[in-house]
Amino acid sequence: MTRRGATALLSTAALVSGGMLAAAPQALAAAPAAAPAAHTAHSNPVTNPYSPAYGHDYRHGVVPTLGTHAKMKAWAKANQQASVATGTQTLSYGGGVDGIGVQSGHSKVYLVFYGTQWGTQSTNSSGDLTFSGDANGAAAAAQEMFKGIGTGNERWSAELTQWCDGPNVPTGATSCPANANFIPYQSGGVLSGVWYDNSAASPSAATGHQLGVEAVKAASHFGNTTAAANRNAYYVILSPHGTNPDNYQGQYCAWHDWNGDTTLTGGAVSSTVGDVAFSNQPYNIDSGAGCGVGFVNSPGTLDGWTMTLGHEWHEMMSDQNPAGGWTNHTGSSYNGQENSDECAWIAPGSTGGAANVTMGTGTFAEQASWSNDTNSCAISHAIVGGTTGNTVTVNNPGNQSGTVGTAVSLQMSGSDSASGQTLTYTATGLPAGLSISSGGLISGTPTTAGTSSVTVTAKDGTGATGSTSFTWTVGTTGGGCPSPGQKLGNPGFETGTAAPWTASTGVVDNSTGEPAHSGSWKAWMNGYGSAHTDTVSQSVTIPAGCKATFSFYLHVDTAETTTTSAYDKLTVQVGSTTLATYSNLNAATGYALKSFDLSGYAGQTVTLKFTGTEDSSLQTSFVLDDTALNAS
Repeated sequence: MTRRGATALLSTAALVSGGMLAAAPQALAAAPAAAPAAHTAHSNPVTNPYSPAYGHDYRHGVVPTLGTHAKMKAWAKANQQASVATGTQTLSYGGGVDGIGVQSGHSKVYLVFYGTQWGTQSTNSSGDLTFSGDANGAAAAAQEMFKGIGTGNERWSAELTQWCDGPNVPTGATSCPANANFIPYQSGGVLSGVWYDNSAASPSAATGHQLGVEAVKAASHFGNTTAAANRNAYYVILSPHGTNPDNYQGQYCAWHDWNGDTTLTGGAVSSTVGDVAFSNQPYNIDSGAGCGVGFVNSPGTLDGWTMTLGHEWHEMMSDQNPAGGWTNHTGSSYNGQENSDECAWIAPGSTGGAANVTMGTGTFAEQASWSNDTNSCAISHAIVGGTTGNTVTVNNPGNQSGTVGTAVSLQMSGSDSASGQTLTYTATGLPAGLSISSGGLISGTPTTAGTSSVTVTAKDGTGATGSTSFTWTVGTTGGGCPSPGQKLGNPGFETGTAAPWTASTGVVDNSTGEPAHSGSWKAWMNGYGSAHTDTVSQSVTIPAGCKATFSFYLHVDTAETTTTSAYDKLTVQVGSTTLATYSNLNAATGYALKSFDLSGYAGQTVTLKFTGTEDSSLQTSFVLDDTALNAS
């Protein structure tokens, strides 16, 4: 295998993306689609013959075109069943699928620009990806909208805070008990990643199964390779101008689903990364007024685009694995509808009508969503229960050390996603003789030698909390370090071999492709421009009673052009604990010194390990040199 620069690039079609062969989507869809483990049935077949979901049960939350919507309403009116006590539009809880009803954490939205027809990629002044095949600026608008959710004091998304899941929510419930897992207000935006998958052209009419395959592929691309990583993730599959994904044209404008839905065209999409929520977002500007162009503004080219993006996100949040979340089961007129379905295409200026929503990143046309608690369509809603879903972060000070009888003073700090909040600090596990003030100052004089595991927690005025943990080693008075100095063998790799390091083949290197920090040798990890993993590790004993500092020089260069997505990563670990993660986003000229306090591991033998992972295209090199573990 040859590093980038020493040979020509592999062709795009031959690359491997996110650990999956980037063959044509048709080939991926044709592969056997082994369904995940059996799930509880939550089907609610659509009976309205004019619905785009009629006979296509996987099209959850489908947004019909305006013309189709009018036909659906006429049929529903003619076939209206008697209302139930809670009202015909009331949503009820479906009991969850795989234990999932709603996204009860902070949503992570990933935008996947699917297919080479998007054209040449560039980046605008806001850091958004733009494309030559997107004359309407739809890509940037999608990125800014998801960045803006939960910012600028917008309350359009606060409607979601009334929905919940968890073991305390009974199937059929129409409201949430206090001990449920509520959707928090999504402070600070929800955009978590953007990917241009230009490994092949998007199909002219991608099937639902192919869209699901692309979503699972994207999960691996973004490094979400476990069920836990995908619990609050959502993948928007954005097809390019001129395509007709799932034959939307003339029928509908968007829908959402999850990979385990056996009603998908071609069946469920096999996944080793857990349940994957995704949506089909056609380039519905091509459908003109039928999909909302000019619905709120004039000319309003992007009105329907942002409305349908918001529609499907709202419905995924309240019904992540359909139909285990909140849907309507009151009769044939509303069978299976979700919160945004019940408020689709209400004219601006009408009660519950679509409107412009101002966020911290701009103003976007959005539609209202149904609220059980107000029995209405809400374009703006109070945050339920007064909770803000604030994110409190406590800064980690690193592992601490001291000696018996010597006074210490350590000021803890933190931050809150909500402004104007005062943080109150508490701590557990402090060494004997130390205490923490409500303002976060740890002070006192240690009285007993030993190593303690300390957790510091900060709480704001709304009850939101955050915490961080570190170790605190207290030595005996005057004990000193019995064996100071450098503890790593071959720290600069100058022996020309890895030992006593254990390294992947070819990592210890003296070529001129990447210069050493000093001497001639270094550890050059990755740099191939194809899916590849390199490791370098060494076990070392840290003397008891010593302060220990681990350091190394790191140089990162990359051919990636993104400013937002970490495609290639270097993880630094001590034992099973991750000290730091670097990526293609850390690329810079020359070497940078990295340093970590490992005093908390005094008296232990630990393994220091570097793991570099590279995706299918565009090389990133992680170059290490002049490592050290100094005891003092």
